Amino acid sequence: MNKANIVIAAQDLVVFAGTNKLLGPITFSLEKGNTLVIMGETGAGKSLLAQAILGTLPKGLTAEGIVHLNGERIDQLTTQQRSSFWGREVAILPQEPWRALDPLMRAHSQVHESHRYVAGLSAKAAKQATTNDFQTLELSGAEKRLPNALSGGMAQRVAFAAATAADAQILIADEPTKGLDADRSNTVIDLLTNVPRKNGALLAITHEAHVARRLGGDVLVLKSGNLIESGNTQQVLEQPSADYTQQLLAAEPKAWPSTPAVAVGAVLLDVKNISVNRGNRTLLEGFSLLLRENERVAIAGPSGVGKTSLLDVLSGLIRPSAGKVTRSERLGTTAIQKLYQDPPAAFPSHITLGKSLRDVARLHGEKWSTVLGYLSRLGINEALLNRRPDAVSGGELQRISIARALTAKPAILLADEPTSRLDPITQRETLSMIADIAADKAIAVVLVTHDLVIAEKWADRSIKLS
Repeated sequence: MNKANIVIAAQDLVVFAGTNKLLGPITFSLEKGNTLVIMGETGAGKSLLAQAILGTLPKGLTAEGIVHLNGERIDQLTTQQRSSFWGREVAILPQEPWRALDPLMRAHSQVHESHRYVAGLSAKAAKQATTNDFQTLELSGAEKRLPNALSGGMAQRVAFAAATAADAQILIADEPTKGLDADRSNTVIDLLTNVPRKNGALLAITHEAHVARRLGGDVLVLKSGNLIESGNTQQVLEQPSADYTQQLLAAEPKAWPSTPAVAVGAVLLDVKNISVNRGNRTLLEGFSLLLRENERVAIAGPSGVGKTSLLDVLSGLIRPSAGKVTRSERLGTTAIQKLYQDPPAAFPSHITLGKSLRDVARLHGEKWSTVLGYLSRLGINEALLNRRPDAVSGGELQRISIARALTAKPAILLADEPTSRLDPITQRETLSMIADIAADKAIAVVLVTHDLVIAEKWADRSIKLS
């Protein structure tokens, strides 16, 4: 190893919540022209590792250890001092695109600003570079939209374009392909692999084995904050020595058993020949669906075809531009609950998760013990409820949002990519738990997913949009 080529080096890096150790000690280095992949289950500490390097840990968490960036020791610098490296020396693509995008700035302007002021291009060159990004990432037509008008996959790609605009030598990408269909995921992976090819360095966090294989380089496998296995990515994934790594690989959706079918009941929603618009754009036309009690329906398709907007129509958040949605008379005002694709946008940021859940339980007359039972079945430690939403992982927040929705005692659960942030093991367990509880309580579930395999394995029937 050539020390002169090392761009990131961490020695005995540890993250604490008070006196409770969450991660480490972790030691690694990353050289120019190389890739380091961080794999592991949800809540393993993957994102914490990146945040500790950058100095962006949530309030209440602290880090110890030594971190060098391009040969300069940065662990003793303040967040403000470290921020001078952001965009120019190290680009950051966070797990949640909503935390990377300005909610009041349109998509084109977000990317153009990075080209103009971070990369230092002329106004004309920045405009052309932005146009090229939108074409490459299949975002044409999204230029004038605000973040809240973008699908999750679109927001992810806009954030990617903004983060990489200045061609920083180091790119830290946290779950860069989550929520993307296969074609768009492959486009992003190709762009990521260009970073080391251009003598940059890539630190990528993912729970998807196929993404890790494509990225190559070296891999660190984490579990519960501990380093389980490390080495060449291809060798580790082909011949894992740790039992946990073997379990992670064996849990990919293609190996899942099919969820047993159950008897369905009365009609809850009758959707007839609806069309769905967003702004001046028609997303769906002539869509019909008869949804029955205890039924599991999957709606699959690529990012941007209108899956989320369809759920908004089914929930009554927006009206169809044509057609009709008829609700059963037995459905109360809160009988339809939606699981949002991006949980951070659905939780109040200034109060603890415990208070959020207790408020919902009190509002719907649910016992707190029942809520804790949901959390336990979802693998959520009760201690996490003392934190605010930005102090837990995206996968943990996603599962807490499932418990919150179930606390409202729904008759229909509209689940928008409810496991996109989860590793395969947790993903399989979570969807199995949703199916079990839905069967116990005769809940109808509409699952939106970009993964056709998951749709076919889990649902009673699947509808493919294109």
